[in-house]
Amino acid sequence: LLANSSSVSRCGIVCRKAGSPAPPVPLEDVVVIERSAVPERCERAVKKGDFVRYHYRGAFPDGTAFDSSYKRGSTYNAFVGRGQLIAGMDRALLGMCVNERRAVKVPPHLAYGKDGYGDIIPPDAILHFDILLLDIWNPEDTVQVKTYSKPEACSRKVQVSDFVRYHYNGTLMDGTLFDSSRTRLRTYDTYVGTGWLIAGMDQGLLGMCVGEKRIITVPPFLGYGENGDGSDIPGQASLVFDVVLLDLHNPKDGIAVEKLQVPENCPRKSKAGDFMRYHYNGTLLDGTFFDSSYSRNSTYDTYIGKGYVISGMDEGLVGVCVGERRRVIIPPHLAYGEEGTGTRIPGSAVLVFDVYVVDFHNPSDVVQITSSFRPETCEPRSKKGDFVKYHYNVSLLDGTSLHSSLHYGKTYDVVLGTGQVVMGMEMGLQDMCVGEKRRLVIPPHLGYGERGVAGEVPGSAVLVFDVEMLDMEEGLPEGYMFVWNSEVTPDLFDDMDKNKDTQVDSAEFTDYILRQVSEGKGRLAPGFEPHRLIENMFANQDRDGNGKITAEEFKLKADESPAHDEL
Repeated sequence: LLANSSSVSRCGIVCRKAGSPAPPVPLEDVVVIERSAVPERCERAVKKGDFVRYHYRGAFPDGTAFDSSYKRGSTYNAFVGRGQLIAGMDRALLGMCVNERRAVKVPPHLAYGKDGYGDIIPPDAILHFDILLLDIWNPEDTVQVKTYSKPEACSRKVQVSDFVRYHYNGTLMDGTLFDSSRTRLRTYDTYVGTGWLIAGMDQGLLGMCVGEKRIITVPPFLGYGENGDGSDIPGQASLVFDVVLLDLHNPKDGIAVEKLQVPENCPRKSKAGDFMRYHYNGTLLDGTFFDSSYSRNSTYDTYIGKGYVISGMDEGLVGVCVGERRRVIIPPHLAYGEEGTGTRIPGSAVLVFDVYVVDFHNPSDVVQITSSFRPETCEPRSKKGDFVKYHYNVSLLDGTSLHSSLHYGKTYDVVLGTGQVVMGMEMGLQDMCVGEKRRLVIPPHLGYGERGVAGEVPGSAVLVFDVEMLDMEEGLPEGYMFVWNSEVTPDLFDDMDKNKDTQVDSAEFTDYILRQVSEGKGRLAPGFEPHRLIENMFANQDRDGNGKITAEEFKLKADESPAHDEL
C-alpha cells in the first residue's frame, strides 16, 4: 500500500495522506495499546521493515465506525516502518504476533492531525482501531523448514529432479486451511526442482526422507506473490505446508536389491527362463501394505525373465538361491507406472517386495541323482520290471518336509516301469543296488506337475527325495507275467486238466500255476497280487472268452505273437 493512495477503497484510513510529511512526534507521545487476544505461541513478532497482512476496524471514541477492512473483504497489506501507514499504526503493529488482537488508541498527532482526512476523519480526531494480525514476512526471508518427525533410517533424501509423492495440509499463516491432499484422498505427485511447484515448495522438499514430516513456511515471493492464486490464497500471503513424504524415486533409477538372508550352500542361482515359486510381502515405500502371498497361503508361481511379472520383479528374481530372502525395491517405471493398479497401488508408486524363494527349476531340467552311499559290491542293479523296496524322506527344495515312509514303519514297494510312482522317481530308482542311498531332485514336470497333490504337494514344486534301497527282486522279461524255472513238460495242458474233460477252467488253471510257483518250478512277476496275474494269464489263453481253455486255444508264449502275455 503506497503512501500516495487517496482512495479509501484501496488504501483504507490507516495510510498516510499523499505527499504529507509525517507529523513531528514527541518522544513521550505514545499509542495506547490493549492486547485483547494473544496466542499461546509466538514464533515471530513484527519488526520494522516487515510486511504484514491484517484486518482492522476503525472507530471514533463514541463508537462510530469510520472504516473496516472486513467490509472490503480483504486484509490491509503494508510494510511496517516505511511511512506507508499513519505513525500510530506503524507503532501499534510493532511486536505483534500472528493471530494476536490489539485494541489501539491513536492520538491525532500520530494519525491525521489538524487536517483530518476529507469528510471521513475530522481534524484532531482520536482514532480507535481493533487489529487482528494474520501474516508477517520480510523481503529477506527464505523458506523455513522445521522437521518434527524423522525415521531412524534414511537411506535416501530428495534431490533435484526426483519424483515424489506426499500428503500435505496447506494453511495461511493464521491457520486458515486453503488446501489439503488428504481431502482428495490422494497424494500430490510431482517432480522436485524442475519448476512444477512454487519455488518455495521446490526448496522445502529437498533433503526429505521417506516418512519424514516437516513444516515448510513459504514467503509470498516464493509462493503465489502479489496476486495469490485467485481463489483461496490471497495476494502477499505466506503459506504453511504440513508435509509427510510417502515416496521418492528418480526416472533414472533401476531396481535396488538388498540381500537379507543368503543360504551358505547355494549350488544353483536362478536365471531367465526358470520357473520360480516364492512368497512375498508387498508394501509401498512408506510401509503401507498392499499384498502378500502368505495371506493366500500359496506361493506365487511364475516364469522369470519372460514378462510374466512386472519388469522390475523379473530383474530382481534373477540370480537368487533357493532359501534366499531379499528385498526388491522397484521404481514405478519398472512396476505399474503412472496409473498404478487402480486399487491398492497408487500411480507412480515405488514398490517394496520382501521375497522368500521356495524353489525354482527350468523346463529343460532332468532328475538330479546324487549317490551318498554305495556298497563295495553293488550288484545286481535295478531295472525296469524289478520289484524294489525302499525308504524315503521327501521335502521341498527349501527343506520343508512333506512325507516319510519311516513314519509308517514299512518300506515303499513298487515295480519299476509300471507307472506306480512319478516319472522322476522311476528314473531315480533305476540302476540302484540294495544298500545304496541316493538323493533325487525331481523337477515338477517329472513329479506332480502344476497341480501337485491337494493338501500334500504344492503345484509346480521341485521335490527332494532321500532314498535308501532295502530289497530288490528281479523282474520278469518285459511282457511276461510268469516264467518257468525249468524245462516245460510236453504234457502241460493234460497236467492242468485235472478232471480230464479236455478243457481247463479258471480254478484248474489257478491251482496249477500256484503249485508250480510253490514248488519252485515257475515264477510270477514280482510286486503284483498273484491271483490278479493269474486271472490275466487265463484271460489271455481263453481266446473266445467262454471261461474255458481248450487245447486249441492253449499255446506257449514262444508260439504266440508278441502282443499276448501268456504261458
